[in-house]
Amino acid sequence: MYEVVITKENFQREVLQYKKTPVLLDFWAMWCGPCMAIGPIIDQIADEYKGKLKVGKVNVDEQPELAAAFSVDSIPMLAVVKDGLLVTKHVGLMQKEDILKMAGL
Repeated sequence: MYEVVITKENFQREVLQYKKTPVLLDFWAMWCGPCMAIGPIIDQIADEYKGKLKVGKVNVDEQPELAAAFSVDSIPMLAVVKDGLLVTKHVGLMQKEDILKMAGL
């Protein structure tokens, strides 16, 4: 799997300063059923689009500062960051095709 675990310690380097591809952030938690349902889709996207899309996983229980910075009220929440700027975000389950469209792929 090609996801990167995003923390407040590596957020600047892995997301804000990353300029090669868009970054898809998956805000999730272990106790969240819908998060567990979308997880395999996110894993598949990370594997299939390596080099075209960076995928980061943000555990909202372990990274409350990042969840607050992205105004995460409900999970799963997906956000796309490009060139250090938030492009779009979506709350709830999504199909693979819709996630790819959201990421500009």
